[in-house]
Amino acid sequence: MPSAAGPVAVASASAAAKAPATPAVGISPELYPSEDDLPYEEEILREPFKLKGWWRYLVARAAAPFSKRAVIYERGLKALPGSYKLWHAYLRERLDHARPHPIDHPAYSSLNNTFERALATMHKMPRIWVLYLTSLLDQRLLTRSRRAFDRALRALPVTQHDRIWPLYLRLASFPACPVETSLRVFRRYLQFDPSHAEDFINFLISASRWQEAADRLASVLNDDGFRSVKGKTRHQLWLELCEILTKHADEVAGLKVDAILRGGIRKFTDEVGKLWTSLADYYVRRGLFEKARDVFEEGVSSVVTVKEFSVVFEAYTQFEQSMLAAKLEAAEEEGAEDEDGGGGRKNGMDKLSKKFLEEFWLNDEDDTELRMARFERLLDRRPELLSSVLLRQNPHNVEEWHRRVKLFEKDAARQVATYVEAVKTVDPMKAVGKPHTLWVSFAKMYEKHNRLDSAEDIFKRATQVNYKVVDHLASIWCEWAEMELRHSNFDKAIELMRQATAEPSVEVKRRAAAEGNEPVQMKVHKSLKLWSFYVDLEESLGTLDSTRAVYERILDLRIATPQIILNYAYLLEEHKYFEDAFKVYERGVKIFKYPHVKAIWVTYLTKFVQRYKRSKLERARELFHEAVQQAPPDEKRPLYLQWAKLEEDYGLAKRAMNVYDEAVRAVPNSEKMAMYEIYIARAAELFGVPRTRQIYEQAIESGLPDRDVLTMCMKFAELERSLGEIDRSRAIYVHASNYADPNNSDFWKKWNDFEIQHGNEDTFREMLRIKRTVAASCSQTHFILPEYLMQRDQRLNLDEAVDTLKRAGVPEDEMAALERQLAPGPSTAAPPAAQSAAPVSANRMMNFVSAGVEAQAESSRQQAANNEDIELPDESDDEEPDVQIAEKSVPAAVFGELGKRAAESQEESSGAQENEQLGALERIKRRRQ
Repeated sequence: MPSAAGPVAVASASAAAKAPATPAVGISPELYPSEDDLPYEEEILREPFKLKGWWRYLVARAAAPFSKRAVIYERGLKALPGSYKLWHAYLRERLDHARPHPIDHPAYSSLNNTFERALATMHKMPRIWVLYLTSLLDQRLLTRSRRAFDRALRALPVTQHDRIWPLYLRLASFPACPVETSLRVFRRYLQFDPSHAEDFINFLISASRWQEAADRLASVLNDDGFRSVKGKTRHQLWLELCEILTKHADEVAGLKVDAILRGGIRKFTDEVGKLWTSLADYYVRRGLFEKARDVFEEGVSSVVTVKEFSVVFEAYTQFEQSMLAAKLEAAEEEGAEDEDGGGGRKNGMDKLSKKFLEEFWLNDEDDTELRMARFERLLDRRPELLSSVLLRQNPHNVEEWHRRVKLFEKDAARQVATYVEAVKTVDPMKAVGKPHTLWVSFAKMYEKHNRLDSAEDIFKRATQVNYKVVDHLASIWCEWAEMELRHSNFDKAIELMRQATAEPSVEVKRRAAAEGNEPVQMKVHKSLKLWSFYVDLEESLGTLDSTRAVYERILDLRIATPQIILNYAYLLEEHKYFEDAFKVYERGVKIFKYPHVKAIWVTYLTKFVQRYKRSKLERARELFHEAVQQAPPDEKRPLYLQWAKLEEDYGLAKRAMNVYDEAVRAVPNSEKMAMYEIYIARAAELFGVPRTRQIYEQAIESGLPDRDVLTMCMKFAELERSLGEIDRSRAIYVHASNYADPNNSDFWKKWNDFEIQHGNEDTFREMLRIKRTVAASCSQTHFILPEYLMQRDQRLNLDEAVDTLKRAGVPEDEMAALERQLAPGPSTAAPPAAQSAAPVSANRMMNFVSAGVEAQAESSRQQAANNEDIELPDESDDEEPDVQIAEKSVPAAVFGELGKRAAESQEESSGAQENEQLGALERIKRRRQ
């Protein structure tokens, strides 16, 4: 039928276009084909069943009105009813045409009819269904939409249902959609995709369907394979279930709320406090207030963190406070009703029943005081409950047990119970702190109440505990003995120490070794703490023989300390057993090494010298020799000083000097200077000042640091000056200049003052030369200066020296005046051109004036007067030649041989070394020659 009708309609339309007859009634002339449409009309007449012709026709008339394009679409779809492309384009255009109109416009009705006609052949195309269903949702046609959704799900295969269900769920979420319809849609959707159960649960919560929401949440939580598509954890789902169960307890039935919440408490430990409060809130909403109180008590007694405890305790206090407030409010309302006098017969019956049951306290409805007492008791119990929480975190925390005991200071019975629980709970091997302090405090509590027998029983039981450290068991024995001492049981205290320090028998040791785990009771007899306390008891309460026996036992066990040795020796000295005391010292220095033996050696030597003085001098010398041999270098100095003091007081001064001499060689370099100062001072006092010369020489050559050598030279020079040995003093200054720093103003000032007072012009100039040499040797940058600048510096230094001598009161002699006349001045200097052309000696360096023969001066002047030399271009003072001067560290030895090399190059004689030492007067004479 469609294939036959198509050509007839097209032919009639073409004929109508050619004949200008009047159109049929009811059809607009604009809908008929125009002359421009004839090529397309002819094409579709020839091939009406090909999509290509119809599509080109539609593309060519893209700008035509929708009504005309609709005629073309309808004609094309009659010819090709199974064309998806034509149907999809037609439906999209109809949607765009109907969208600007309100939803009650006839365009939407025509659109829906078109969709229905399209689905007759396109019912397997999901995009057609999506367009249709989206249009129905926009029109808010709920019933028609629901039926269309059902048809779509039946028509499409299951693999394409995921394109329909999001729209279907959107329909179910409309506020106008009935709740039952939405529920059925969601339940049907969960059969298709069970993983989106959370969406259904959220819808149930929004729809206040608490029973089904709780059931769904419970089933989700019971499914171990469930994974939340929204990223929620099982713990969050548990909290949601708890919130539903607690806040809507009357609307949810069929679930074991208590079992569910307790299962969550056991499973999820990070939000236990919130779960406990939820369980209590559930019973509060059910009106079971006593059950809620039991839940709160169980919660504060089982949480293990302070945070969870704070949550539960705060909820508990709010519950008690609200209960008390509700009771007070109810009492006020009853009082107001009694004042009004209402109630009638019922009120009279209530009064009668109260009269008969007045004596029974269970019938008392006014429990305000009971509730107030409960609330106050709860607040008072907070520290105790918090302590229980901390102990549940770590039951082996010793300090927390002590703090718990302090909470019951006014209740001795609770303290005893706490101590008993503590010593039973705390494992010494896992304890945090010192577990023995629990036993000690437990016993002291009985002692405080004058229950010594009970305290002794506690101590006795404490000594049987296997502690982790021997010191803990030793502390128990010491505390027990101190308790006996406080009550004047001296013999009992000594007996306890004797029992504690007794060595276990061989059989006991063998049994402990067989068990593999050796307890501390097997090692406590070697505890130094026990033996120290024991020996103190014997010194205070026992005899000398018993005390010595204890000390000897300590030495035999090889647990003695240096202080034990000293105490033992002091004890013997107090009882005049000096030789025995020295034997103890001897044993001490053999047992210990440095640095522990230092105190023993010092005390031993001091006591020995005080005791025997010079009567046993040789033995004392042997002791000192042995002491310094054992001592490390940094500990030798006090021993050597003590030894030298012995020789000075009771021996020979010569031996004392030998001791000092040996000391300066044995002590470390950092102490040599101080030792030499002591050596020199003692030698000067004992043998006179001249005796110190060889000590100074020895100190200077001993390898001291340069700073100490310089200091020693300055002291040596001052000594020689005081003795009138001026030349020796000057020679020492010259030697000290090798160690002097140019910036050391103290040394150069002292030498300068020395030359002013005892020297002459030559010696002063020599001092200046040495100072410049030292400065040059310490410099790392060298410049080449012209000859006239060197001569100017020489003249200025000469003038400075003469002026200094004049200020010091030294008269100027004739030779000095002659030397000043011969020094080159401004009038005798060479012309500037000649000065600039003069070559610079390769041996000349900055601030260095040669002390040798000045034979190069004449040759330099001759070279300056030679006009045939290469003339250098004049350069202005502002422009410096770009000369790259290399900087290099020059060894000091090089500068010491400069004068020698200069003399060898000029004279080439063997007297160069003598010329280097010439003074200013000899240089002037040679210049004149």
